[in-house]
Amino acid sequence: MYYYVEQISHFFREPFMNAANSMESIPIIFALLIGLVGAMAPCQFSSNVSAITLYGTQSLNKGISWSNTIFFVLGKIVAFSGLGLIVFLLGQEFQQQLPLFFEPMRKVIGPMLILIGIYMLGVIKFKWTINLWKQQDQSVKKRKGKWGAFMLGFSFSLAFCPTMFILFFVLLMPLTLSTVYGPIMPSLFAIGTSIPFLITILLIWYLGLSGKVLKKGKKVGLIVQRVAGTVMILIGIFDIMTFW
Repeated sequence: MYYYVEQISHFFREPFMNAANSMESIPIIFALLIGLVGAMAPCQFSSNVSAITLYGTQSLNKGISWSNTIFFVLGKIVAFSGLGLIVFLLGQEFQQQLPLFFEPMRKVIGPMLILIGIYMLGVIKFKWTINLWKQQDQSVKKRKGKWGAFMLGFSFSLAFCPTMFILFFVLLMPLTLSTVYGPIMPSLFAIGTSIPFLITILLIWYLGLSGKVLKKGKKVGLIVQRVAGTVMILIGIFDIMTFW
C-alpha cells in the first residue's frame, strides 16, 4: 500500500522539489520549499489532511481560533527544531538510529486519528479533550485548546517515513550545518510543512466562512462535526493500511 501512496505523492511533489532544487543557493526559500514538499510526503499527507479536517471544521462551526492555529504550527516548529538540535549536538551517527524511534510514533498516528474521529461522532467521551466543542470555562478552554493544538502539531511532525527522513536529514540538515541561517532552517521547514493547513484556514477567513455553520443552527453544526468525524476515521484507517 505504501508503494502506491508514495507513487501518487511523488507525482504531486515533484514540481515543488524541482523548484526547491533551483533555490538551493537561497537557503531560506529552499527550507520553506522542501518543507512544502514534505507536506506531500505519504506520512505527512494524512497528518495534514487530518489537521485541515479538524481545525477547518472547528473554524466553520465556532469561528477561527488564531491562537490554536499558531500553537499547532508552533508545535511543528519545536519538533523539527528539536530534531535539528539533537543532530547538531550528537552528530550524524545518532541520526542513523533515529528511524528506530520514528517507526513506533508513525504507527500511533492512525489509531489516534480513529479515536479522535469516534470522539467527534459522540460515541465516546473523554475526561480530557483537545477542546474542540466541549463547553468549559473560557480561560480553561483557551489554555487547554492551545496545549492540545501544540501537542497535535508536535506529534504529527514526528510521524516520519523514508521520504520525510531524506528531506529533513539528508537534504536540509547538511545545509543547516553549513549556512549562517542554520538555526532557523528547521523552523522554516516546519512552516513549509504547515502551508496547506495555513492556506485552508486563511481561505476560510478570507471567504467569510468563519463561524458560518454556527449561524445555521446547532443541528447543522452537529452534522458537520459528525461528517468530519467520519472523515477522520477513514483517514485513520487509511493511515493504518499504509504504515502498519
